[in-house]
Amino acid sequence: MRILAIAVLGLVTAACGFQLRGQATLPFETLYVAIPDSSLMGTELKRNIIAGTRTRLVNDPALAQASLSVTAEDRGKTILSLDTAGRVREFQLRYSLNFRVHDGRGRDYLPQSEIRLTRDISFNDAQVLAKEQEELLLFRDMQSDMVQQILRRLSAAPAEPIAFEPDSKDAVAR
Repeated sequence: MRILAIAVLGLVTAACGFQLRGQATLPFETLYVAIPDSSLMGTELKRNIIAGTRTRLVNDPALAQASLSVTAEDRGKTILSLDTAGRVREFQLRYSLNFRVHDGRGRDYLPQSEIRLTRDISFNDAQVLAKEQEELLLFRDMQSDMVQQILRRLSAAPAEPIAFEPDSKDAVAR
């Protein structure tokens, strides 16, 4: 009976298209990540690149085939709704990141890109500490989601950088 249950579970899992993430294939062999070591997002991104790709991280941008630089990172919280007494009932957490991937000579693998994530969180005055912990967990989850989205965009980058002409908005591959 156990063998039959395992076989059925295996068939159901295979039929739904489930597949482990595996290794991402980035179009460059070496990458310089221009994010401070004190950044938690930068540390997680570097760890995922080392563990999940064949791309080698370097400490000098001159040695890198491509450089990833973060131009802006913003975390915020806004009020979504109030109750009848005027107290906050819901917040919206926002996390946005602007970045670009270039070769150091003005050519972009990925031009300036932005990723925006939002999460809604309910709030209760009686559970302030618990809600602060939930907020921290949501921001940590958003950070992990951000890293995975950056990796997906890196793996979809073209193999050759694209130069943008200053007179036109059309990109010319070189």
